[in-house]
Amino acid sequence: MKIFQLLLALLLVVSCKEKQTHTYAYYYWKTNLALNQTEKKALEKSTSSYLYTRFFDVDKINEKFEPVAVITRDESFQTKKEIVPTVFITNRTFFKIKTEEIQFLAQSVNDLIQKKNKEYKLTSANEIQIDCDWTAGTKDDYFKFLNELKKISRKEITCTLRLHQVKDKNLMEIPPVKKVYLMCYSTSSPLENSDKNSILDVNILKSYLSKLEDYPLKKIEVALPIYSWGIVTNHLGKHKLINALSKKDLENPNFKKISDHEIEITKEGFYFGNFLNKGFKIRVEEISDEQLDDVTQFLDKKLNHYNIIYYQLDSKFVEGRSF
Repeated sequence: MKIFQLLLALLLVVSCKEKQTHTYAYYYWKTNLALNQTEKKALEKSTSSYLYTRFFDVDKINEKFEPVAVITRDESFQTKKEIVPTVFITNRTFFKIKTEEIQFLAQSVNDLIQKKNKEYKLTSANEIQIDCDWTAGTKDDYFKFLNELKKISRKEITCTLRLHQVKDKNLMEIPPVKKVYLMCYSTSSPLENSDKNSILDVNILKSYLSKLEDYPLKKIEVALPIYSWGIVTNHLGKHKLINALSKKDLENPNFKKISDHEIEITKEGFYFGNFLNKGFKIRVEEISDEQLDDVTQFLDKKLNHYNIIYYQLDSKFVEGRSF
């Protein structure tokens, strides 16, 4: 009996060690910085000191580098959190980029970040995060850009890491940063004909990250999805996305229920800002707490410690959730 009790106690100790607790923050990905009461409360409850805020995108348009959707700020945007400026850069920005253009791009990105910090009196962290889905053909120039931005800004430069960049690390190589943010979503395209959840299919994620413990960079934070959307399918099988739809939005007398997450439109009209014909179908993709728990339990076995950043801070996505 005593031996059994000792074994039980040992199992409890081991299980407690395996269960990690994670500090969490949010991404803020809207063009206009504004917070309603639900978002303010959620942000105050978050256990991290940071808010990862998209400042602008960068794209190459007519062979010129252009900032896209630069942030504006509403008076309601008040927070004690430190802002981590986050910039999304399209992969094509780095196609056939010249050496002098890399320096120009890094300087321009840093200048615009500083301008917005000063203009909106934001408390900026000593970090800039770059989000780019780099490929084997652009990695060298993208990595040069990260190094140049570090030199110019004199801040810690971090970047996002997608699932395929982990799986194919020998081809994609390792970015020249000390910390990366692993994006645990977008496991497939929502515009494909598939019954899988394109935001997060846990089995696909586990397959891509089966060797995550071998990734050379050990400072890995984790970005998890809490967003949702609707996938509209027309008579020809073509798809389009409507952001931020949930199951509740499918409750309409003009919709015929196909399943818990899918309906067929029975009367044409304007729905969710779009004119949709009779016979069109809408399938909602959401992320459950069970899916998120499954992912974190898997990652707990792969990573020693990590913080979580939820994508994204929006009242529609945070209301009713327990983090």
